Amino acid sequence: MIAPYKHVAGLDDIETQILGEMMELAQKVQSALKAVYRPEGYNLGMNLGKCAGAGVADHLHLHILPRWTGDSNFMTVIGETRVQPEDIFTTYDKLASFFRR
Repeated sequence: MIAPYKHVAGLDDIETQILGEMMELAQKVQSALKAVYRPEGYNLGMNLGKCAGAGVADHLHLHILPRWTGDSNFMTVIGETRVQPEDIFTTYDKLASFFRR
């Protein structure tokens, strides 16, 4: 997830420079995910507004999800539950080196 420091609800509320920085970081995240997890594709998305699924009001953010053929299973489709293949600390350890300055 890529989130700017500035709390805004929508794309029309944020400066072009910040949007550019978010997309540059999205490129970096995609490169890191590609190197570590070798996904076959990616979903990038924003949920703007409560009815669109935004969980935190007035905080625009960008989701980046690595995807593989056949990665949807009954848990997601029927159980409305997302399954994480590893704990967040393992993921952090694998990706952190791509973002250190």
